[in-house]
Amino acid sequence: MTETSPKLTRLAQSLPATVPFVGPETQERNRGHVFRARLGANENSFGPSPNVVAAMAEAAPQMWKYCDPESHDLKQALCAHLGVPAGNITIGEGIDGLLGLTVRLFMEAGQPVVTSQGAYPTFNFHIAGFGGRAVAVPYRDDREDLDGLLAAVREENAPIVYLSNPDNPMGSWWEADELERFAAALPTSTMFVLDEAYGEFAPASAIPALDPSRRNVLRMRTFSKAYGLAGMRCGYAIGHEDTIAAFEKVRNHYGMSLMTQIAARAALADQAYLVETCAKVARARDEISRIGRENGLTPLPSATNFVALDAGDGAFALKLMNALLDRDVFVRKPMAPGLDRCIRVSAGPDEELAIFAAELPGAVAQARGN
Repeated sequence: MTETSPKLTRLAQSLPATVPFVGPETQERNRGHVFRARLGANENSFGPSPNVVAAMAEAAPQMWKYCDPESHDLKQALCAHLGVPAGNITIGEGIDGLLGLTVRLFMEAGQPVVTSQGAYPTFNFHIAGFGGRAVAVPYRDDREDLDGLLAAVREENAPIVYLSNPDNPMGSWWEADELERFAAALPTSTMFVLDEAYGEFAPASAIPALDPSRRNVLRMRTFSKAYGLAGMRCGYAIGHEDTIAAFEKVRNHYGMSLMTQIAARAALADQAYLVETCAKVARARDEISRIGRENGLTPLPSATNFVALDAGDGAFALKLMNALLDRDVFVRKPMAPGLDRCIRVSAGPDEELAIFAAELPGAVAQARGN
């Protein structure tokens, strides 16, 4: 009797066996030792508020309970913070999880989705995973090309367009009035997904006022960056009540752990600590820029918790990144043409930036073959 195995769907069989990111932990396991400076994942290594740590410690004995599947208390805290009704907010497993749900809700298999070439790769992962087709618009002047994205949406009749502001991987941003212009020019049938993961680090002028009455705008934010809770995987989306109601049909109702809900509420309550953290990040950006300039690299303006350092060309930037990895300094780089000339260095504490400063000259020399 011939033995058979369960078959993957045709879609699953067609997908490459790749993941959006190779995490630093994977790299450390492969290398056999840890990085001395972890400056590549855009984490907030200044950490969460001490009040968050205390709240988590106090809540630890309650972890025998399932979470509240409605995340009621956290949602109410977000309502008070944002000034929008509960019906305009959904909470999910980071922006990554919410992006997957958005694609599932608004894209049919085979449809085109517009994004930027080199933009956040997890979004492309979800497009492919649900059988869509990513239409990538090149960056212009090191930031998202709003006019190019709009033209692609119209040409493709795309049901979704994705834009991050501030941007990853370059750290660039658009002012709010330009984003308002872009949103107003979109077809009403196109969902505008505005990823604001780095919004707390940006100038206030870059963040449009919240208007959840707009049916084709979905704003996404996270506790992973400024609030220092990347390990808790908590993000939220703000949109029209009908859009938010649709998420109830497909979301993982028990995906937001009890500990995550408690930690996020405590983080949201300590806005003074958030202000302190953003100031630390700004100082770290300045230090990364100074270190880069001293070693012949050009820092790009950044409204995020990282700095893209222009190394001149993609081949040299790749050698430079690998030379830093050889020296136990974890950084990353964009890979899209035009953006790949940079390495990307996350803000971090003084001691880690000191390691970066000490190792960068040797890494530059190694990359140049000296």
